[in-house]
Amino acid sequence: MQKDWIVVYRTVELHRAEMAKQMIQQNGIEAVIVNQKDSSYLIGNIEVFVKAANETFALQILKNLKFE
Repeated sequence: MQKDWIVVYRTVELHRAEMAKQMIQQNGIEAVIVNQKDSSYLIGNIEVFVKAANETFALQILKNLKFE
């Protein structure tokens, strides 16, 4: 990942990362998912990145993200 990108969301479940990414993108912010989960042992995280300039706005958007 390039240095001007920052993690705004971290999870172990891909569907949660996808939902977070969609919410961010629906508000006009570019977001990418980086899956660092080991496929053999199923350990590690899935992270959602945005450009550093959009960090504050992305975090505000994600405050409303509720999983039930």
